[in-house]
Amino acid sequence: MSLRSPLGRVLGLGSAQGGSGHWYAQRLTAVALVILGLWFVASLAMLGPGASHGSVVHWLGSPLPATLALLLVLVGAYHAQLGMRVVLEDYVGDKGLRTVLVTALNFLLVTAAILGVLAVLRLALGVQA
Repeated sequence: MSLRSPLGRVLGLGSAQGGSGHWYAQRLTAVALVILGLWFVASLAMLGPGASHGSVVHWLGSPLPATLALLLVLVGAYHAQLGMRVVLEDYVGDKGLRTVLVTALNFLLVTAAILGVLAVLRLALGVQA
């Protein structure tokens, strides 16, 4: 028998205290992706349906579009990592397999983000193949 109150017995047995920060980060990146996605689609639409490669390179050659495109790539990769990690943690029961899958997910998304950043920079700097 314990002299602790019911509240005292359950304190410290709950979550790891990181869930609200994760939830907030996921919502913040979702809002950022909506704004950046709308900007990207609207900007491409203003270039016209038959926009050439040169006009897109010229458009991304400006600092603001290049910066926003880089943000779109990076925020998209981070948002994907947040969401897919939750799915893996919730639905993969084996701890070892879960660790392997989360590590592979992180590697895949970091690689995708690096490739996306390099592609935007290549277009923004006008590097020819």
